Amino acid sequence: MGKIIALTNQKGGVGKTTTAVNLAAGLGAAGQQVLLIDIDPQGNTTSGYGINKRSVKNSTYQLITGISSLEDCIYKTMYPGVSVVPSSIDLAGAELELVSLDRREFRLRDALLQAKSTYDFILLDCPPSLGLLTLNGLNAADSVLIPIQCEYYALEGLSQLMSSVRSVKRLYNPSITIEGVLVTMYDSRLSLTTQVVDEVKRFFPQKVFHTTIPRNIRLAEAPGFGKPIRYYDPSSKGAQAYDSLSQEVIQNNKKGET
Repeated sequence: MGKIIALTNQKGGVGKTTTAVNLAAGLGAAGQQVLLIDIDPQGNTTSGYGINKRSVKNSTYQLITGISSLEDCIYKTMYPGVSVVPSSIDLAGAELELVSLDRREFRLRDALLQAKSTYDFILLDCPPSLGLLTLNGLNAADSVLIPIQCEYYALEGLSQLMSSVRSVKRLYNPSITIEGVLVTMYDSRLSLTTQVVDEVKRFFPQKVFHTTIPRNIRLAEAPGFGKPIRYYDPSSKGAQAYDSLSQEVIQNNKKGET
């Protein structure tokens, strides 16, 4: 049975989409079957796999509004083990449309009911906000992966995010857990980095991934070529870090099975 992981942080620019794109590729390369679902109207995960969000026929919008089935929205990528449900420009208006739909908080969960038997991991790239799209992601998810940037303001919105996760757990999805907290844009030369990491570990004891994602120019370049980092520059520090994260996620979930 597969696991659904929502990647979320209400603060933008923390490496959420970079993590969604590259964790999916790393898991796929490790032999896992992965479905990556882009529920962010910005569609950066979609373009990160070289898919033109303006030309897709079926997207997360059609899936979440019930126009199309999951099978019709899945795009196979050229990369091992990875399929994508892309975002599209229509998704920007979905928040308003969802308000009037039945089970508006559970549209994505309902659409994914059968998918867990097909995929090892289903990754949801949520918008950097706490609206209905993110709520759909949290309600569909088994766990939440939270990327946090190594900077002064990184922890400011964390309390609000965790309050939202607790509300979702209480009201809608009692089984949701924290998959882990991922430290991104890590630079060991900066004392601020150490301070942020220590604070994150204090806030999330036992939940911070051992892997950290470094600041890496090749990692920043890869989306412009529509490729995950391990296929753009597999020898880069960014590629090695996401391969390490992928193995850590796999091992953590093996522990959960025992």
